[in-house]
Amino acid sequence: METYGKILLIAIPAFLLLVLLEMAYAYHRERKAMRTNDVISSLLSGVTNITKDVLGLSVVIYSYSWMVHHWALTHIQPAGITYVAAFLVLDFSGYCVHRIQHEYNFFWNGHLIHHSSEEFNLACALRQSISGFANIFVIFLLPAALLGVPEQVIAVVAPLHLFAQFWYHTTFIKKMGIFEKIIVTPSLHRVHHAINPEYLDKNYSQIFIFWDRLFGTYQKELAGTPPVYGITRPVQTWNPVKINFLHIGLLLKDAWRTRSWRDKCRIWLMPTGWRPADVRERYPVYKIADVYQFEKYDPPLTTNTKTWLWVQLAVLLFFICFLFGNIAAIRSPGIFYYGLFIFLFVYALAELMDGNRHAWIWEMLKALCGAGLLYAYQDWFILKSYFPGGWLFVAGYLLFSFLITCYLSKKH
Repeated sequence: METYGKILLIAIPAFLLLVLLEMAYAYHRERKAMRTNDVISSLLSGVTNITKDVLGLSVVIYSYSWMVHHWALTHIQPAGITYVAAFLVLDFSGYCVHRIQHEYNFFWNGHLIHHSSEEFNLACALRQSISGFANIFVIFLLPAALLGVPEQVIAVVAPLHLFAQFWYHTTFIKKMGIFEKIIVTPSLHRVHHAINPEYLDKNYSQIFIFWDRLFGTYQKELAGTPPVYGITRPVQTWNPVKINFLHIGLLLKDAWRTRSWRDKCRIWLMPTGWRPADVRERYPVYKIADVYQFEKYDPPLTTNTKTWLWVQLAVLLFFICFLFGNIAAIRSPGIFYYGLFIFLFVYALAELMDGNRHAWIWEMLKALCGAGLLYAYQDWFILKSYFPGGWLFVAGYLLFSFLITCYLSKKH
């Protein structure tokens, strides 16, 4: 956790800078500002994902190191070719997992949030799941484990493979010639994020596009068919915590409501979007019929609210960086209390973006959580070691944030 936290201390500012540069470029080139609520919602999703990962909030059924230890037929020493082979294995594994997530009801829940934005930009790359508490898909790394590829090689290659998927979430890079036949480009990934009938469930590859060509899921971007982004059953919220559990919530309700015991059992592994016939008739769910004629989710925000959202995001990033930079010193159970505060922070801010008149209640819970931590530690964890009076600023912020949120939420 500590090592991952230190990596994120570098990655977070880098990703944020690139997102802000894209926003500036969009305004300069098109004289059109990217939507504040959409961008911040994506960033909040990224915060929840990395917080969950750093805190280790998942169940390890079996790990890559376990497979190497128990199943390796031979052992390979780390070398240049080993890293290349590991990268290819990870990329094929990524294709398989990605395809399963799209094609089966239960697994779509863990990927839906990545497609929930109705825009396509660098920020939406940060929309990652918090709903997967057990990673069963490590089994796709079995070929590497059987060959005895050292776990330290996977530990180096995996973050590189993940971060290499960030850059192609943009509309500003057009087609890239010969590279379209080799790697996943922005054009090819725009197809993947689109809900046009021609583009649905295509281009699952993560780095090398030849997996899609090999398995029949390839689709190029068509000149006369501009991609329309989002999902066919829109989430209608900016709250990343809610989005993470919307689909599984629907599956649970459908499984409970259907009169068919067969449907109660099979709903989980049916194709994504499938619902029992009796439930579909009695409890219809809105689905976009014409992708070119629908209204994007966009509750109006005042200039004051937009300004406050950016201020809150800056404060949130301070809290996140303080946690990641001091995770060993804060240690358990403090890191989990801190994680609860972060999730309440995200939830309250997202409810304000949604125009929820009761957003102040979530802000109050956040303030109470923060005040409880200040009282319990007589400090904001170890902030005194950096700045003796720092806890006063935290306390002042909690009160000020609550008052501002009360004011803004009453305006809706």
